Amino acid sequence: MTLRSRSLRGLVGCTIAAALVCLFAAQAQAQAQTRWTVDPKASLAWWQIDPHLNHLWGTTCPAEPSWRPGEGRSAGWYTEEAMMARASKGFSNVSDTTHVPLYPRRRVRFVCSEALQGQIVTPDTVRWRGARGQVVVQAKLIATGENMRDVYMQEGVFTSSSYPEIKFTLDSLVDVTRRADTLHATGVGTFLFRGVSKPVTADIKAFPEAGGTRVLAKLRIPVKSLMSEFGITKRVLGLGVYMNIWKELFFGVDLLVHREGVGAD
Repeated sequence: MTLRSRSLRGLVGCTIAAALVCLFAAQAQAQAQTRWTVDPKASLAWWQIDPHLNHLWGTTCPAEPSWRPGEGRSAGWYTEEAMMARASKGFSNVSDTTHVPLYPRRRVRFVCSEALQGQIVTPDTVRWRGARGQVVVQAKLIATGENMRDVYMQEGVFTSSSYPEIKFTLDSLVDVTRRADTLHATGVGTFLFRGVSKPVTADIKAFPEAGGTRVLAKLRIPVKSLMSEFGITKRVLGLGVYMNIWKELFFGVDLLVHREGVGAD
C-alpha cells in the first residue's frame, strides 16, 4: 500500500468519524429537548379592551368561579362572584391597564372548555433558554356572557367561521429572570389572528401549580392595528373606534402545562 493510499484512507476515516460525531451530537441534542403539553381542561384564553367600559372582555372558561361577565350579561350566566357587590357599575369610560385581566383566576381548576391546545419545548428546564412552542385557541369557544356581544364578537370581529384558530407561536424568551420558583420573561414570537400573522412580544410568568407548571402570557395590540393590519373595518368595530374610545386590545392565556419528560424534538 502506498503512502498516498494510506493518507486517503486516513482522511476518509477521519471524515466518517467526524460525521458520526456530528450525528450523535445532533441526536443527543434532540433527545435533550423537554416537552410540556397544555392541559385543555385546566387552561384558558382571554381578551380585554382598554378601556373595558365594564363589559369588554371575554374568556374560554366562563365556568371559572373567579370570572364574571360584564355589565348587561344575559340571563343564565352566573359565577360565584357574578352577583356580588361591585366597586363600579355602569359603562364608565376609565382606562385601566393595571388590572388586566380584570378577573384573573385565583388558582387552577379543571373546569374549562377544551378550547386550547399546545406545547412548549426547551432544552433548559431551569431558565427555559431555547424555549419555543405554540398555543392554539379555538375562537368560537370564547364567550363574553352576553348573547348579542358574543354574536358580534364571533361574526364581526373574530370571524371565527372563516378563521377558527387564534395562535401564538413562541420563537424565543428574552430578559429571563428567576426568583425562587417563579420565572419571568418576555416571549418573542408571532400572533396569528384572522389569518394574519404579526410579530409580537408577550409578558410571561411561569411557576409550579396543580401538579404541573402554570404559564401566564399577555400581549397587547393597539386597536388601530385591528384595522390597519388585521383587516377589521371601522364599521365592524363601531363607536369605540369612531369616537377614539378604544385604545388597546389585550390577549392572553392562563395555561397549565405538564412535563412529558425527555423525548425527541
